[in-house]
Amino acid sequence: MKVLVTGAGGFLGLYIVEQLVARGDRVRALVRRPVEALDRLGVESVYGDIREASAVEAACAEQDVVIHAAAVAGIWGAWDHFYGINTLGTRHVLAGCRWHGVPRLVYTSSPSVTFSGEDQEGVDESAPYPARWLCHYQHTKALAEQEVLAANSAALATCSLRPHLIWGPRDRHLVPRLLDRARCGQLRRVGDGTNRIDMVHVENAARAHLLAADVLAPNSIAAGRAYFISNSEPVNCWQFIDQLLARAGLPPVRRSISTLAAWRIGATMEAGYRLLRLPGEPRMTRFLAAQLGRSHWFDITRARAELGYAPEISMSAGLEGLVV
Repeated sequence: MKVLVTGAGGFLGLYIVEQLVARGDRVRALVRRPVEALDRLGVESVYGDIREASAVEAACAEQDVVIHAAAVAGIWGAWDHFYGINTLGTRHVLAGCRWHGVPRLVYTSSPSVTFSGEDQEGVDESAPYPARWLCHYQHTKALAEQEVLAANSAALATCSLRPHLIWGPRDRHLVPRLLDRARCGQLRRVGDGTNRIDMVHVENAARAHLLAADVLAPNSIAAGRAYFISNSEPVNCWQFIDQLLARAGLPPVRRSISTLAAWRIGATMEAGYRLLRLPGEPRMTRFLAAQLGRSHWFDITRARAELGYAPEISMSAGLEGLVV
């Protein structure tokens, strides 16, 4: 296949590209600047910003599939920044696919599009979008996902994958930020330490995208559908964090704070940052408090049955292979 991957230089995007190249697909990467790893793989790199409609449209030409993994993540930031990249950028991808007659689009979403701040235990894709949004990231990703799924048609088959807490080698965000906070003495256990969470190894998440691209076609079972993607091994959040800290030679988390207290501190910090227009991001937000203190794990039966997805790298194997 001829496959365009947006966000190909990112953590997940690069793994997707590597797996596509390994099986013989012709890959085009939409990136903002040269990426040495992509050059080594011999893929075609097209330079442009996802917010530039003309650049995205040009990149979509003569492709069999578009895998749209480009996004901006985070717990804090300006609405225009998140909306421009996550929502308008996705709109540009949809327009490019329609203009060039690309028949398949796989969109990388997030389980946070269904997260209201309450526990999520074994929920499936029937979970609704929340009535309130805790951060711009989840809101703008949800808006984009809704547009992608609504765009499904006989001419353009679309689906949305929701990989949860992607981790593994070359991670530059999740695990490094966690370790940095621990080293600075800023890490506190939120809640009673019993909450369980789903995660997904990056190689499993990438493989799910290839499976979706293969299955997806107009009127196929995957067309117009969303899928939770995880390792299907819910872990105790704080026990897993302690395991990561131990691998880095750091002590376990000893101090704690209630989820309610963390939520209130997050709300206060958010208000202060808005009022004073402070740079950077708050150490705590409502979204972060809920993510750290609540359970969030998912039923991936639909992905197993309709995409043929099954995690190949277990949590324990992934942890053994992780260098921190």
